[in-house]
Amino acid sequence: MAEKLWKGRFGEKTAPVVERFTSSIAFDRRLYRYDIEGSIAHCRLLARAGILTADEEDALVEGLHQVRREIENGDFVFDDTLEDIHTHVESRLTELVGKPSQKLHTGRSRNDQVALDLRMYLRDVVDETAAGLEELQRVLVRLSREHFEVLLPGYTHLQRAQPVRLAHHFLAYVEMFARDVARLRSCRQRVNVLPLGAAALAGTAYPLDRALAAELLGFAGVSANSLDAVSDRDFVIEFLAAAAIAMMHLSRFSEELVLWSSSEFQFIELPDAFATGSSIMPQKKNPDVPELVRGKTGRVYGHLLAQLTLMKGLPLAYNRDLQEDKPALFDAADTLLASIEVFCRMLPGLRIRRERMEQALGEGFLNATEMADYLVRKGLPFREAHHVTGQAVRRAIEKGCELHELPLAELRGLSPLIEEDLFPCLEPRAAVERRAVVGGTAASAVRAALEAAERRLGMAGGGDG
Repeated sequence: MAEKLWKGRFGEKTAPVVERFTSSIAFDRRLYRYDIEGSIAHCRLLARAGILTADEEDALVEGLHQVRREIENGDFVFDDTLEDIHTHVESRLTELVGKPSQKLHTGRSRNDQVALDLRMYLRDVVDETAAGLEELQRVLVRLSREHFEVLLPGYTHLQRAQPVRLAHHFLAYVEMFARDVARLRSCRQRVNVLPLGAAALAGTAYPLDRALAAELLGFAGVSANSLDAVSDRDFVIEFLAAAAIAMMHLSRFSEELVLWSSSEFQFIELPDAFATGSSIMPQKKNPDVPELVRGKTGRVYGHLLAQLTLMKGLPLAYNRDLQEDKPALFDAADTLLASIEVFCRMLPGLRIRRERMEQALGEGFLNATEMADYLVRKGLPFREAHHVTGQAVRRAIEKGCELHELPLAELRGLSPLIEEDLFPCLEPRAAVERRAVVGGTAASAVRAALEAAERRLGMAGGGDG
């Protein structure tokens, strides 16, 4: 059994059941690169402060690089008795370098060390996640360009409401994911604060240049309070909140893909490579990918709630409870990144069934608002126009026809303001084109939104949308 870092205080060895229960190496080993980078920067500070000689600094830095190569090459042996990634690195460094390694922990604690590793890890995760969400937006922008002229019913309460462009529908998700990216980038500012130098809780007693450490490790600044630095996990919670919101957006999209690919809708068909079949029903083509994204959303929500619950009763400063922050964070990050990737790969292969979407426009009185607006333009107050149109809809339901199929004479019986020029207004494409306000679904408004998204995402504009 390996010797503990705190062996001087204790008179008996740690019980094997405690070794297993307290070990975090199974999940925190993924922090090895950040742990080694942080240790190299700490070596530089120790040398600058005269605590390490130049030879010791060089030996330790080379030893740390060797440990990293061993881990990356699969030659490193992990051992539960060494508990965490920090102890593993230091133990192997001692084998490689010898006595100088005993100086490496001068002026720091595993408390500020793990906070440093976690912040460095999360910076990379935030950057990768934001980049993935931007690529997903590009996929949607390209789909919007490709299917610019396609119309489909827009829904409220899952009831057909008004016609919209499919591009407008896709761009709604572009807006959602843009907000997700903005949240992540804002979160990154609070992640990017150096805790190294806080030591266990009270700060270090050695003249270590924290500003230099921040510069070496790419941090924008240093923590202002040592107690807060080692016990703060707000940045983890903030990322989990942003991840939960992003997963919620993906889940909403997933729900629509599931609905749209059903026999009842038949608006789209998922690519075969992103669907599965049934073990008993040969005809089935199941939307398992969006279903799983929808299901995994609850998992990420759970991690956010777990982290909030973990933190709510912790006194200052560090408590071992904080070991439980990493499984939640790692799994949430992995889940979100995997969900973004699968969407980026799946969406370009969607088969858009334009004829079915546009067929649906003629069913369900999607042009009722157009009739009310027509009457308003003729001088009728909107509430009266709404009432007249409601009466027309009831007549159409009784006759088993659509609004535009009612005879002109019958419509004039409801309002003498109705003329033959009503019927062109009830056409779906005409209805869409009247909504030319900024943010509307008319061609001019959607084209402007597409061009704005392309500029924001660094895409070359173009196309005949």
